[in-house]
Amino acid sequence: MALGGGGGGGGHVRGRRRARKRPLSEINITPLVDVMLVLLIIFMISAPLLSVAVPVELPKTEASAVDSVNEPVVVTVARDGEIYVGETAIAWDDLVASVAEAGGPGAREKPISVRGDGRAPYQAVIRVMARLSSAGFTKLNLVTDTAASSGEEG
Repeated sequence: MALGGGGGGGGHVRGRRRARKRPLSEINITPLVDVMLVLLIIFMISAPLLSVAVPVELPKTEASAVDSVNEPVVVTVARDGEIYVGETAIAWDDLVASVAEAGGPGAREKPISVRGDGRAPYQAVIRVMARLSSAGFTKLNLVTDTAASSGEEG
């Protein structure tokens, strides 16, 4: 009999192989969900800030912001004196009709926010407010930018 001959009990272990590292075929969606939730929150916060598209530089004041329950009709007087109701440019003669249409039923009782560019002629802004007041609109608000939010004192 030979030692270490044919029996198969030698020093080699054939039954066990090292486990191969297979590529992971599953996608970990937790980071994806985290990123999507962060983006959703960012868009939810920034969407209301994009509601007025007419760019104006509001005059700075020290008055505090007014909370409004009703969504106001926004009338904007641009730097060149052009008048907008919402985002639509209108003629001077169509001001009252456009504001009444934008306000819907009971428009004369709804709040109207007048946004005048800081470099617009003062007379243009006052003429708009006077015209709306004489037409029976009772809740006129002049929109300004607070000095505290801009960091400037004026």
